[in-house]
Amino acid sequence: MSGLHLPQRVRHHAAERPDSPAVTWGNTTLTNAEFDQRTTRIATALSALASGRGARVGALLRMRLEGAECFVAAAKAELVFVPLNWRLPAAEAATIAVDAALEVLIVEAEFAETAEAVREALPGLVVVLVDRASEEILPEAWTWDRLAASGSDTDPRLGDDPDAELLQLYTSGTTGAPKGVVATHRNIHNEPKALAIYRWRADSVALDALPLFHIAGAGWLSTCLSAGVHVVLLGAFDARHVADLVERHRITHAFLVPSAIQMLLDLRGLGDRDLSSLQLIAYGSAPVTPALLRRAIDRLGCAFVQRYGMTETTGSVSALTAEDHDPAGDRTYLLRSAGKPMPGVEVAIRDVATGADLPAGVSGEIVCRSRNNVAGYWRRPDETAQLFTPDGFLRTGDTGHLDDDGYLYVTDRVKDMIITGGENVYPIEVESVLAEHPAVAEVAVIGVPDRTWGEAVTAVIRVAEGALPTAAELVAFSAGRLASYKKPRHIHFVTALPRNAGGKVLKRRLRDELGGSEVVSS
Repeated sequence: MSGLHLPQRVRHHAAERPDSPAVTWGNTTLTNAEFDQRTTRIATALSALASGRGARVGALLRMRLEGAECFVAAAKAELVFVPLNWRLPAAEAATIAVDAALEVLIVEAEFAETAEAVREALPGLVVVLVDRASEEILPEAWTWDRLAASGSDTDPRLGDDPDAELLQLYTSGTTGAPKGVVATHRNIHNEPKALAIYRWRADSVALDALPLFHIAGAGWLSTCLSAGVHVVLLGAFDARHVADLVERHRITHAFLVPSAIQMLLDLRGLGDRDLSSLQLIAYGSAPVTPALLRRAIDRLGCAFVQRYGMTETTGSVSALTAEDHDPAGDRTYLLRSAGKPMPGVEVAIRDVATGADLPAGVSGEIVCRSRNNVAGYWRRPDETAQLFTPDGFLRTGDTGHLDDDGYLYVTDRVKDMIITGGENVYPIEVESVLAEHPAVAEVAVIGVPDRTWGEAVTAVIRVAEGALPTAAELVAFSAGRLASYKKPRHIHFVTALPRNAGGKVLKRRLRDELGGSEVVSS
């Protein structure tokens, strides 16, 4: 199946294993044959509503059955699936919908208000409501049943063009206005070597608990469907619900962001839950500290795989394999690594100012080149040009280095690097040290303006339950493990760290909030 793209793999699994479970959501489970048939009906129905191949079909859906069906149906019809961030204010979601030139929008009732704002901004838009009678909240909207009934059981047999656009995701906007990232079948294709790192088996059951509008959620869904793995969908992350689903469905694999792993480990009564079916947890989308990894490996007793990437690389740059997660061995330092480049991916470290290649051990901007890299941003030629180097490498905006063995270490975003007294400080290094303190549950390190040093290293900390650390205690703890200029000059205690839908800490918001405010000083 190495040459088959997502629609072809769905068809293949339906032909080879028609009665095997494909997708579960709530109390509904579809077999491979049923999923193939339903996505064909939706594909033909959407084709009749859209203007032609390449038309944009939007979604305001959590991770649920209709979302999975729309994703595959759009791929089968060579339409472009555009899941919108339902956490955005209605006006912002409408702006993105207009930018994407949506022709159809699939909505669940929870987001009806946002859908109405989108429809007002796009008067010709066809709206399909999936979970309630449309007349109640969205007059003139189609129902999901009406959409499915309007389709045909004759497969359009499209989706084999590797350069056909498949998925359009909007960046989170943490560093500016959201931009539409357009991925093709070639970009999101899962090679057998890439799939092998997950150690799939015939009886594997995967959990997808991430948003559809995030590359980790959409990408993990594509990976599971491509591998023919039974995937269980979870619309909203809740640690207790995750434990329930693991027990109920004997889930073997999951993709979790570090904050979700933290919440699962903090679940009361975790030790009384039967999570023994878990074989492997993939994680990524945000930095993780070695302390959290060691705790997770010890408490959950399964293998872990880290994936490093971004929306523009369709989530595939490097991987730290299960074999490299060895907290008690002589290579424990690899827990700080993002692993080695994925098959077919070239990674280089370049000087941020000159663009020159840097040797092993020297930090610079991470750049990469592979078939997974998207061609650019939707209708943004200037930003697309800035995304790539003259020799075709994609600028990730992340800083890091390669070691002598080819392992990649991601230190931080270029814009998050702190320059204090002329010295460069990478927040993840400070975060990793502070996370080792038993009183620290979560930590984010930022730079705030400082008259003397230019920027002051500032730690924003959520303390562990029942702990009462002092700022002086934490600074003293870091002083013995970090160079003097790297230790935090300020400590700020919070009840929660602000995050986006992908679990990344919104450091820009922290800088805005703390840049001019008083903090607990060291």
